[in-house]
Amino acid sequence: MITSVLILAPFVVLLLLAAGWDLASYTIPNFISVALLLAFVLYAISAGYTAAAYGNHALAALLALAAGFLLFAPGYIGGGDAKLFASAAAWFGMHDLLQYVLLASLFGGALTLALLAARRWPLPQALAAHGWINRLHEPRGGIPYGVALSAAAIAILPHTELLRAIAA
Repeated sequence: MITSVLILAPFVVLLLLAAGWDLASYTIPNFISVALLLAFVLYAISAGYTAAAYGNHALAALLALAAGFLLFAPGYIGGGDAKLFASAAAWFGMHDLLQYVLLASLFGGALTLALLAARRWPLPQALAAHGWINRLHEPRGGIPYGVALSAAAIAILPHTELLRAIAA
């Protein structure tokens, strides 16, 4: 059990890293998504997952990857967002995937509205000195959706089957 809890720490740290990286550069490096998947495999091994449980989590990741790339193709989200979504979905499995999708959608909508509203106002000089803030403030700039994906994953974590299994 202690090993399982320790392996959850990288999950949260990697999600925070993804969110910060996306805010600063509108990119999420592949190593973050790969590390999230590897951390999940280590967690699943330490938790003694059955083949059926692996299949459940793999299916969630594959569905999330397919949905992510359907959103990536027309340019609604970036490729890094799609991969991060799939990597986080692997942790939640089919049991908590819908909850994750709904919360990520709500957080993404709120982030989008907040950025669109903020872009209507002039950027204070103290903030304009930072390149990453200027990029976020550009009227035609993108939305760092990795922030919403990461925030949703961290927010639902205490309410997931994953944590209930550790507590049992």
